[in-house]
Amino acid sequence: MNSTLRQRSTVLLAASSVLALAGCGAAQSGEAASTESSAAATSSTIEVEDNYGTQTVAAPPESVVATDNRTFETLADWDVELAAAPRALMPDTVSYVDDESVTDLGNHREPDLEAVVAADPDLIVNGQRFAQYRQDFADLVPDATIVELDPRDGEPFDEELKRQTSVLGEIFDRTDEADRINGDFDEAMQRVVEGYQPGDTVMAVTVSGGEIGYIAPGVGRTLGPVFEMFDFEPALQVEGASDDHQGDDISVEAIADSNPDWILVMDRDAAVAAEDAEYTPAQEVLEGAEALQNVTAVQEGNVVYMPQDTYTNEGIQTYTEFFNTLADAMGEQN
Repeated sequence: MNSTLRQRSTVLLAASSVLALAGCGAAQSGEAASTESSAAATSSTIEVEDNYGTQTVAAPPESVVATDNRTFETLADWDVELAAAPRALMPDTVSYVDDESVTDLGNHREPDLEAVVAADPDLIVNGQRFAQYRQDFADLVPDATIVELDPRDGEPFDEELKRQTSVLGEIFDRTDEADRINGDFDEAMQRVVEGYQPGDTVMAVTVSGGEIGYIAPGVGRTLGPVFEMFDFEPALQVEGASDDHQGDDISVEAIADSNPDWILVMDRDAAVAAEDAEYTPAQEVLEGAEALQNVTAVQEGNVVYMPQDTYTNEGIQTYTEFFNTLADAMGEQN
């Protein structure tokens, strides 16, 4: 090989080496960029507002613990995987209740808080019966974000239910689904507004252990807020009424004397003791109460029952279902 060809060959070999190195570097750079992009996507966060201010939440959260009964149906409908939850407090209408992959935290009286540590959550959707354990969770899993969306005192209850749904929609990238849930709720409310005849008096009661308890307008458990939502005229106002989960103890005769046009009923035991041999459905209890037989609501068939799982659900879907049932009943009377 002459010197000219040898030189040309050397130059071509060097150029090929440079190109190969450059290509390798580009590939490595591309891989690094891809890795960084993937890490950035994995570690992205969003900010949401809850009862305690602005919370920074991983988007999407990788390990979720939920303790607020009002959220269970929504999360289940959205196929959100839970690491742990108080399955002992769930109604059988929520799919998590039989899901053994979800660690059971037990009930709020004797919860297994250490199980939350094992779940290693980056998000805890806390509230309702477990609201009292917020600080415990903060101490046990300090790196987890705790979001609480219980309806706040002094705020319109209907707007608070929708706020909860909307914030969960932001967290789990389900804003369209959240809007549909809220829209169905608004429509059900509007139907009640259109069906209620101003001046008709309303009584709310709960049935537990075969006894009828009085649910106070405004402050009473579950049904109390609906008086303000629809401007219902209470059939009876009792001083010092509470939000006790079994209602306030007043006589059936006092309820009868108030002669309500409508009676709204929550069957507490239907959600927690339906399998008990001693359980008596609320409808049987009311129908068997002699003192109520001449009450207008009973005479005209204006006794409306909340869904059976209400006491352990109380989410926005529960109210939507109940309001539609109530609107149907009111429509039949108009």
